[in-house]
Amino acid sequence: MTMWGWYPNTQLVVDNFNKQSNEVQVCWTNVGQGGDEYDKFQTAISAGTGAPDVIMIEADRIPTFQIQKALVDIKNYGFDAVKANYSDGAWKDVSIGGAVYGVPVDGGPMAMIYRKDIFDKYKITPPKTWAEYEQAAQKVKDAGGPLFGDLGANVPAVMMALQIQKGATPYTYDPAQPESIGIALNDQASKDVLDYWGNLARKGLVGTQDQFTPEYISGVINGKYATYISAAWAPGYLTGAGVGKGEDTGKFAVAPLPQWDAANPMQVNWGGSAFSVTSQAKNPELAAKVAYGLYADDASLTDGWTNQIIFPLNLKALNDPKFVDLKVSFFDGQQANKEVYVPAANAYTGMTYSPFGQYYFDSMTKQIGAVIDGSITGAQAADRIQEDVANYAKEQGFTVQ
Repeated sequence: MTMWGWYPNTQLVVDNFNKQSNEVQVCWTNVGQGGDEYDKFQTAISAGTGAPDVIMIEADRIPTFQIQKALVDIKNYGFDAVKANYSDGAWKDVSIGGAVYGVPVDGGPMAMIYRKDIFDKYKITPPKTWAEYEQAAQKVKDAGGPLFGDLGANVPAVMMALQIQKGATPYTYDPAQPESIGIALNDQASKDVLDYWGNLARKGLVGTQDQFTPEYISGVINGKYATYISAAWAPGYLTGAGVGKGEDTGKFAVAPLPQWDAANPMQVNWGGSAFSVTSQAKNPELAAKVAYGLYADDASLTDGWTNQIIFPLNLKALNDPKFVDLKVSFFDGQQANKEVYVPAANAYTGMTYSPFGQYYFDSMTKQIGAVIDGSITGAQAADRIQEDVANYAKEQGFTVQ
């Protein structure tokens, strides 16, 4: 079986699978990460040839390819035997209607990373709600301190997650009715969250730097931001980017994501990938065994989390005392998994993604930029995103509910 993937330890994962499998062997290729791989997959879909049997794919991209009939429903190819290995939320992220189009590997339960030195200096305790977050930000600003966080236009997935946390349901989609889709991107929750962050930026409480840039990382290293709203993969990313070293060693900690309603907490997710079977697979049932078996053995999972490559969704790893009790060096020995990330992952209920997620994110990025420059309000941005995406859906032949 052929497989495309880009995890840094994919060779080890494939070797572990091949050693344990007498029935099928896997040959893998790294054709690029994220968008580079998706472009090649799209070319193969259009050509009707050239796709692998199994493909690594981010959960939010599954509907984009499923709607083109490029992925196989693997529910009848061994799902019942592995269903209990993952949470319902993890399965929902890779499912559409009652069909299963991927096997979860890693996820991104969200949390708030913060600088202990800044919180200590300004006598701030980790805010439990977003109202407290704004109050803390104002307190630090009034005392002449740094920005409290950042509103990056280039991370629309964060905005979407925080809107869902407040109760938004951006999309409803059922493959049993493939020409129909529900789009609700300007409900009150979505408007409120965009307005909240727009107001923080307008008041100078948070920055507006694009994230994953040298400028942003430089700011994180130099204490420009008191918090970083991110996901469980962030410690590995930040470590690789040079954060938390030298004078910054031991200055970072993590706390649960602030809530919109402390009485009704909602956990959300940013990122995560799966293994899917493509419709060009020569033997879909055998390909499903590969998808279910890759990155599912103890050795691969342990290598993944000990080297900060994945935050595992397989419950064997997620509930492993060694993983749960791990003292995370980036957080100065804090048991971040036990205190924050594992409870968030266990409480996550999953979401429904859009068949045109990239267009939606591009629209969101554009409108967040307009909020940042002050030309529109968050509520107006939500209305524009709704109109833009709904029109696009209609152009693609959908009936918008």
